[in-house]
Amino acid sequence: MALKCGIVGLPNVGKSTLFNAITQAGAESANYPFCTIDPNVGMVTVPDKRLETLSKLYETKKEIPTAYEFVDIAGLVAGASKGEGLGNQFLSHIREVDAIAHVVRCFEDENITHVGGNINPKTDIDVINIELILADLESMEKRLQKLTSKIKTKDKDALAEYALTEKILNTLKDNIPARKLSFNEEEEKKLKGLNLLTLKPIIYIANISENDIGSKDNLPMVKAIQEIANKEGSRVIPVSAQIESEIAQLSAEEKKEFLETLGLTYSGLEEIIRATYELLGLITYFTAGVQECRARTVNEGTKAPAAAGVIHTDFERGFIKAEVISYGDLIEYGSEAKAKEAGKLRIEGKEYIVKDGDIIHFRFNV
Repeated sequence: MALKCGIVGLPNVGKSTLFNAITQAGAESANYPFCTIDPNVGMVTVPDKRLETLSKLYETKKEIPTAYEFVDIAGLVAGASKGEGLGNQFLSHIREVDAIAHVVRCFEDENITHVGGNINPKTDIDVINIELILADLESMEKRLQKLTSKIKTKDKDALAEYALTEKILNTLKDNIPARKLSFNEEEEKKLKGLNLLTLKPIIYIANISENDIGSKDNLPMVKAIQEIANKEGSRVIPVSAQIESEIAQLSAEEKKEFLETLGLTYSGLEEIIRATYELLGLITYFTAGVQECRARTVNEGTKAPAAAGVIHTDFERGFIKAEVISYGDLIEYGSEAKAKEAGKLRIEGKEYIVKDGDIIHFRFNV
């Protein structure tokens, strides 16, 4: 699945430093606006202890984690929706991602300039949100104009589309992102073609000083972001991009020791990767055996044939049944054979909705 999470924010908030740490892709990072012009893209693997456990249980020869793309998008500035700071180009890059990780600066450093002159997370978030809203407003107004002539014919589809566009437009005019609206099933189908910036799910990443890592949840700037996120139903992850970039260079053993000195059990990067994976509405199922154990990504709510299609289109086309054992049952009984003996292997058909952690063997015929 070619899914992407875009890292956005104002210039000089630590986006590229964080991106480099997450993907170890070596994107340029510097102390001046618009260092990133073309978006940098890197694949990240999703940390999952279950895959490691399954590999040991099956004594597998190869372990393959699931992965998705992170995109480092250049810093937006006020007026981006009108072309300021190459804004139109950057907004088009945001349209191409499935979810947004909004990096907000929460550290003071006189050696790193701030495009607004002072550090204020609320103001910084407002700048980005307003630009995304303005861009959506423009596209929705154009859409409404095109639909005006169509609704005169009393065409049902045109009338429904007009009502949806008007609903979104009125919300945007109140400076409220489209993702805060509720939509019925028919509206959901029409939304896919709109590609609205403010409809994309979002998490906030509070980039804090390395000196503040021990009190990250009690920092006034982080709390200010949390208040905004709470109203949107979003999540905030405080991290130090500088520390994470250092951790990314360490070996597994060195990383563990370093995190222990900070009083942490896992890195902020792992939390970001897991959070964005969930933000994209993704779940993991596994295929396991002696040759390989592989984590596979599907959207939440995916039915068995479509999940089989992730392996190969022939699997979906010729789908017969799915043999399913839940991860919890497999671990409880200690082996696939014992789980089968206990009646924990299920034979599921075309309507089965795949669950996170399912270990599946597909029967197919083409």
